[in-house]
Amino acid sequence: MTTPSTAISNMYSCFGPRGWLERCHPQYEYRAGQLQMAKAVEAAFREKRHLLVEAGTGTGKTLAYLIPAIASGQRVIISTGTKNLQDQLYHKDIPFLAQHLGRPLRVCYMKGRNNYLCRQKVYDAEKQPILRGLEQVEEFAQIREWERHTQTGDRAELEGLPENSELWSKLDARRETCTGQKCPQYERCFLTEMHARALESDLVIVNHHLFFADLALRETEYASILPSYSAVIFDEAHEIEEVVGNYFGISLSNHRMEELVRDCEQTLRFKDLVSVSRQRSLKRLRERANLFFSLFPAAEGRFGFEDRERFLETNFEAYSALQNALLRLDGELNSLRDKPEEIYPLLRRLAETRSELTFLLESQDRSFVFWYERRSRGIALQATPIDVSRILSEKLFEQTDTVVLTSATLSVGGSFEFMKSRLGIRYSREELLEPHFDYAEQTLLYIPQWMPDPRNEEFPQRAAEEVLRLLELSRGRAFVLFTSYLQMHQIFERVKDKVRYPLLLQGTAPKQALLEQFRSPEMAGAVLFATSSFWQGVDVPGAQLSAVIIDRLPFSVPSDPVVRARIESIRDEGGNPFFEYQVPDAVIALKQGFGRLIRSRADRGVLAILDTRIVKKGYGRLFLESLPPYRVTRDVADVESFFQQGATP
Repeated sequence: MTTPSTAISNMYSCFGPRGWLERCHPQYEYRAGQLQMAKAVEAAFREKRHLLVEAGTGTGKTLAYLIPAIASGQRVIISTGTKNLQDQLYHKDIPFLAQHLGRPLRVCYMKGRNNYLCRQKVYDAEKQPILRGLEQVEEFAQIREWERHTQTGDRAELEGLPENSELWSKLDARRETCTGQKCPQYERCFLTEMHARALESDLVIVNHHLFFADLALRETEYASILPSYSAVIFDEAHEIEEVVGNYFGISLSNHRMEELVRDCEQTLRFKDLVSVSRQRSLKRLRERANLFFSLFPAAEGRFGFEDRERFLETNFEAYSALQNALLRLDGELNSLRDKPEEIYPLLRRLAETRSELTFLLESQDRSFVFWYERRSRGIALQATPIDVSRILSEKLFEQTDTVVLTSATLSVGGSFEFMKSRLGIRYSREELLEPHFDYAEQTLLYIPQWMPDPRNEEFPQRAAEEVLRLLELSRGRAFVLFTSYLQMHQIFERVKDKVRYPLLLQGTAPKQALLEQFRSPEMAGAVLFATSSFWQGVDVPGAQLSAVIIDRLPFSVPSDPVVRARIESIRDEGGNPFFEYQVPDAVIALKQGFGRLIRSRADRGVLAILDTRIVKKGYGRLFLESLPPYRVTRDVADVESFFQQGATP
């Protein structure tokens, strides 16, 4: 008889017809694509190779990589794109496997440091008045009581704590204020305990942000919290390039400067080291930082910072004053006798801030794009690597035996070359799995016949008319997705008084709240107008989402500073940025948007794209070839017939 342990070491015995999984799970169904993926992942671990797998919705890809990972006997890091997927892995898939394997699995779930409580800060806060108002007093009492019995220190356990709690930011275990092994609570620290659990674990579940933040710190003395590993699995791997750019770049904001000043004030107060000269230095740093960041234009958005030299000439006095204020505070803290350990992280941060400010304003490194972003009262200066492929090649793919990258959207026109070139993957196995769903039967792709070019001034009005027509046929129950906020508001304003179904608009409530309203039975027929953040990681199975309408092909905005720098870099090397970067990038984004609709074998729906360039331009063929095998129509009567066929009697 096949035992669970032997079953998971043989992928066919596990995933095949009448296999171990089918015997364990009454709802399990054999999926050829899942077996194919599991065999490929198992081979990648055994042969120490990298692997790319495109696995569409319904494949069952989490078990297809979890079981080979467990069977490999290696420590495997599993990095996901969303917290929801982390939770699913840890709270659903892992317990299911542990139960049916008949043995516990050694698994650790790790989050970013600011999700965990710092015990020492709690004890310091009891001695010093850091609380503001009755609300924070009540929050602190709750946190103090919880600290006495929690095993993890994870703020997710504190259900009553507001998401935007100011008090939590004073008590969390951020790296910036951590004294490491010199902390009196080091042995009892929740991070120390989490790291110890990770060292004893075979599977370590993280998200992309934590993984690449860790990778960026791995070579410094303030090294990472992840244990050593020889294998990594990236789920939702299409998101990696953007995340890597963030963590291997440099960012300095007015909020971060204010946080540095506040941390200094709090530490000096905790340690009874407040003096007139130190208060004066802190006040000066705050004033100089506010003045410096006020020099940037008030318009919101992302803007190139190519004129740094002229900016520095014009504003050298303010820049120099900020550097001097950082130096002065550094001198004040360095002059302290018998420095408490909490002072050393502050000195390190002051040195890092001076270095980063210098780089952002004075560096001539052409491998970075320099830009700034303003959002409401926040202004951040940024330096982002233009090409992350070399970074990933050197620090990840050459240093790790096996890296598995999987997503429903990795290929363009049946090829993985675009993703491989962007991520620096030179040698790998590739698997492009057949779709699990019957898209030809379950979906209809509609492209209107008479729409003008999206750049034509008539487009917004004509698009609004088409949206109204489609929402009537679908009886609401739709996502209307846009490539920009401006376009979203243009269409929304034109249709809001003419739609007889509940309308939801991105920006009027948090994302999760909008999704809950959309799914709610009380909002039958709801229509959500949204932009890029709803193009991926959103799951609404069933008839309440029966149409996805996309206004135009999702090309990245060419004026965005990072996109523009990548375009110019490809052009400088003699390439064609439109076909080598802009089109493939838009194909991946479009596949993500269309992926919102069909989430199960029972789902049916219409995918509408109002941008006729997909059939009129030569490059449109690549978009169509990259999508699943939908039925395609340009006749709205076919849409009406499709919905009538699926109508509830």
